[in-house]
Amino acid sequence: MTDKQLRADGISRSYKSTEVLHSVSLTLEPGKIYGLIGRNGAGKTTLLSILSAQNYASAGAVTLGDAAVWENRESLSHICFARELNISADSGLSSIKLKEYLRIASCCYTHWDGSMAARLLRDFDLNPKKQLSQLSKGMLSMVTILVALCSKADYTFLDEPAAGLDSIARENFYRLLLDEYTETGRTFVLSTHIIDEAADLMEDVLILKEGSLIYSGSTQSLMDRCFHVSGRIEDVDAAVNGLHILHPETFGRSKSVSVLLEPGEEISDEYGVSVQPMSLQKIFSSLCGKDGDSHEKPKAS
Repeated sequence: MTDKQLRADGISRSYKSTEVLHSVSLTLEPGKIYGLIGRNGAGKTTLLSILSAQNYASAGAVTLGDAAVWENRESLSHICFARELNISADSGLSSIKLKEYLRIASCCYTHWDGSMAARLLRDFDLNPKKQLSQLSKGMLSMVTILVALCSKADYTFLDEPAAGLDSIARENFYRLLLDEYTETGRTFVLSTHIIDEAADLMEDVLILKEGSLIYSGSTQSLMDRCFHVSGRIEDVDAAVNGLHILHPETFGRSKSVSVLLEPGEEISDEYGVSVQPMSLQKIFSSLCGKDGDSHEKPKAS
């Protein structure tokens, strides 16, 4: 188990004339579960593919400790990026049997756990003799989860692992992930649109908006600073005067706003407004929705 940090310094990625990632810098610490959230097209998959050297950066660098990740077998032996499998009829993977796919995976990951793979095949009720094209979307998600967990990689990235899973299967996945994290202390980065279901797992959260990292830090600290304020227009305006306002909405004579507090700030209680905590999903919507403030980044605390 490595105790080295995985760092991205000034990562940018362009496709022709379009820049998908804009000078993203972050540090992943050993022994944490991170959430990576952002709207479709925000650059989440591109970022994970660069962190795992499955894609290259147009600018910047990724390092594990002091060593580069790109074309470095030793560094890459500590990293797994398990992404959603999309099997089309003309895909090169469509005719491959599941057992062969897992054999290939076992060759790719230095610390592959074959006994765990056999157990998860049984637990997930997956037939290793079936071709990948014969598996449902939910089954393909289970294959992605199996590869991620059995890789035993110190830094393991899962891109939309719950896609196609029903609610019970998702709960089982979250339990498996937490059990593996508790037992091994591996670092996981979980990219998902099902934010509130997974929020309790995420010690830290990374929020991408239009290719820029607008927040990287403690999930709980961010939630402790965000509130939904509602009431009469004039009362709300007075209560939040001078604060960082996100996503204001007006309904007749009533108004609601999301507020992001900085250290030392508070919402005035003199005006009889309703002040409610916000879920991570609501905070994300306020920061990254069309009315979210794209010019100020919430500071990590």
